[in-house]
Order: sequence, then structure tokens, then C-alpha cells
Amino acid sequence: MAKMRIEGSFVALITPFNADGSVDFGTFRTLLDWHAANGTSAVLMMGSTGEVSMLTPDERRAIVERTAAMKDGRMKFFYGCTGPSTDATIAYLRHAKSAGADGAILAAPAYICAPEDDIEAFFRDCADAVDLPIGIYNNPPRVKSDLHWDHLLRLMRHPNIVVLKESTTRVGQVAQVCAAMPDATIMCCDSPNLGLVVPTMSLGGHGTANMTGNIDPAGMALLSRPWTDPAQSAVFRETYLRLLPLLHFTYSAINPVAVKSLMKAVGLPAGDLRRPLTGLKPDHLARGVAIVRALGLDARYGWRLPGGLPLAAE
Repeated sequence: MAKMRIEGSFVALITPFNADGSVDFGTFRTLLDWHAANGTSAVLMMGSTGEVSMLTPDERRAIVERTAAMKDGRMKFFYGCTGPSTDATIAYLRHAKSAGADGAILAAPAYICAPEDDIEAFFRDCADAVDLPIGIYNNPPRVKSDLHWDHLLRLMRHPNIVVLKESTTRVGQVAQVCAAMPDATIMCCDSPNLGLVVPTMSLGGHGTANMTGNIDPAGMALLSRPWTDPAQSAVFRETYLRLLPLLHFTYSAINPVAVKSLMKAVGLPAGDLRRPLTGLKPDHLARGVAIVRALGLDARYGWRLPGGLPLAAE
């Protein structure tokens, strides 16, 4: 059976909360509709942008069950299923499959700082255990475990491993993976500080697994188109340079602090951050609002600054 292929903008979605701190499933539906209407190809729920480490196991299961029921075929729905151990991760994967998830994204289990061979075995054991499309998130800044391209290319031969999201700073690693032309989707984080977006797309990457799409899904969809013809490289250059201030802003605080604070400021439904995280200071947030205005995103999406109107999908 052919592997699932995803191209374009793969947005790591925030988790919206109600005023009492509970998960806001009505807003989940609103945001999912908005993303589908603005060109997002796939969403990841319960990644680091979704504050997954501060969700309870019951909340994690409820998010999968409730949002998977909202699928309408316009986007793929992936879920962060990493647990504290291999067995716990497999349990999350089995639940996601039974609830109707399109796939899952896994990072190395946090805090244990396992060696590379153990992490490669972790990904393989999880992929062997559940017949569900899986993405590998190589994210050493968050989990302190890092995989060399040899490990990644071995894993990408697995029939259930369909996506790589690279979040190192090693352009050479991306080049080695692209040169091998694995049967899997190659994506990178959109952080301008890592500097991977330009080389990944120019070397044949299939899109970006991004956070900035939470505030500008249409812009990130345009930025994340694969370079299938020379004209797309020119579109990419113009879009990347135009969006660069926004990319820097969304990574100006640990995710999702900046992007979720900015969403609230422009009137997007998001809710508060879960403590101990708190929103941006007013002067910091004002810089983001100014970027939104300079890019014309308020006009593009129907926001009124400051504050905002209800969400207006196009």
C-alpha cells in the first residue's frame, strides 16, 4: 500500500481553552474550519504548540475523540501521541487509531535524554505496534535527543513512518535526507532561528510543519508549496521575506506564548495559556499587532485591531 503523502502547510494547532480552563471544543471546530478554508493541508493537535505536556491523559483522549469526529476530508488530522515511555506512547497511538485519527506525530520522550540508538528503537517499536501513519519530530531543543540522518533514513523505510519534521539547525542533515529521496514527506520547522525553511524547500522538501499558520494560515500555505516549477521559487522568496517579521515574532517567546497571545489580541478564539505559562507583556505584544497591521492581515481576515471581530474565514 502506498504511503500517505502530505504537501504544503502542516500547522501545529494551539489548544483553545474556556475561561474556566477546560478545553474549548467549539473553538476547536471554528479553528479547524478556518484552517481548511485558508489552505492548510494538515493539522497537528497536541504538539508542543498545543501545550500537550500540561494536558491530562483524560483531556488528551477527549481531544482526539471529539476533534476526530469533526473531520470532513479537507485536511488530515494528526495528534501528538508521545508518552513518557514506549508502552505509554503505544497506548496513545492505539487510542488515536481507534478514534479515527489520520495519523500521529511522535517526538522522543522528554526529559530522559536517551541515546540515539534507543530513540531509533522507540520510533520503530511504536511504528511496529500500531498500523497508523506516523511522523517523526526530530526536536533536540525540546527533548535533548537528536537523530543523525542515518537513523532517520532507516526509520523512513518503515511503511508506517510517513513524515519527518526536522528541527535541528543542520542544513547538511536536511540535504542528506533529501538526497536519499526517501518514501516519506520531508518537512521542517518554520522557526527563522533554525534557518531550515529556505534550504529544505529549495532541496526538494514537501512543506513546513509550522506554528505561524495559527495566525496566518493562508500565508503559510503559500510559503509551504513544494517547488514543482521555477515560478514557485520566486513566489516562495517573496512570501518568505514578507512574512519574516511575523516568523520572528511567533518565535520570540517559547511556543505557544507569542502566537497564542497574538491570536487573542486580534480577536481569534484561543483562550488563555495554561499556567505556569502567561501571556506576553503589553509592549512585546504591541510589536506583534504592529506586524499584523503592516502585513495587512487584519484586512485579509476581517480583524479589527486592537481586539477584533469574530473569526471571518474566506
